[in-house]
Amino acid sequence: MHAPLELCKKKIDSFCSALGLHYLCKKEIDMVEIGRYNTLTVIKTVDFGVYLDGGERGEILMPKEYVPDNINPGDEVDVFIYFDSEDRIVATTEEPRVKVGEFAYLKTVAVNRIGAFMDWGLRKDLFVPFREQREPLVEGRSYWVYAYVDKSSDRIVASTKIDKYLDQVFPDYELNQEVELLVARKTDLGYAVIINHAHWGLLYENQVFQVLKIGQRLKGYVQKVREDDKIDVALQPTGYGKVENLLDQILERLKDYDGILDISDKSDPEEIYRVFGCSKKTYKKALGTLYKQGYIEIEDREVRLKVEE
Repeated sequence: MHAPLELCKKKIDSFCSALGLHYLCKKEIDMVEIGRYNTLTVIKTVDFGVYLDGGERGEILMPKEYVPDNINPGDEVDVFIYFDSEDRIVATTEEPRVKVGEFAYLKTVAVNRIGAFMDWGLRKDLFVPFREQREPLVEGRSYWVYAYVDKSSDRIVASTKIDKYLDQVFPDYELNQEVELLVARKTDLGYAVIINHAHWGLLYENQVFQVLKIGQRLKGYVQKVREDDKIDVALQPTGYGKVENLLDQILERLKDYDGILDISDKSDPEEIYRVFGCSKKTYKKALGTLYKQGYIEIEDREVRLKVEE
């Protein structure tokens, strides 16, 4: 480590200790998060890549094939940190399919005497030990996994026993709060989804107007947190807020199509969702609002922008 940087760190450590903040300051300076993106500074360039300042982890190599163009010592770069096939800590600008603390639906590419290996988009496959397999994994099949850092080995591994990593914190959500959904499986009522990589949720089938695939990521909205802490979600926000947004969409489309829209309140729900991404009920409510405000005329098979007299 360069002398000026070492002196600076010592001064900051002394300041933090005096305030009782030593751990927090040390973490801010030194902590490289394995299995996540980090913003690191380039220390030096070599023929086979660049070395980044990894704090207490030391110098971290980013191989040449992942180095962005025109990068120089002193520049900062966002990189994903993991261990390569030789168990060396390395940096990459490639994007993995899952990060530590997240869930993903991954394909098993190999199974051997020590466990299974999943394709997560990086050169070294993601390891699932036998002890973390809910059932024996089969090569070629896909499974839901949770990625974490194994404390005993300091390596990134995964588990298919995902239930023990979900619903571990209180579901502190608000009505219509926007969340990220992962489509986990089909159920009798609709789809079981993973909310914000933290909770199980339910997306009712009668609120879905598009084809969903297992493993798909999409935006959703919290509808209700029930007394048993089960969470209902939808693909559109509820209430007048979503109608307001839809009003502008309908008017813009009418203007783009010479004042005529061939989707009326009698059109198929699938067609309405394909064009506007909302339910037929919400679309009819929006048309009713525009009609009352004097903007449109509603006919059996089309909607027309009302011409000012």
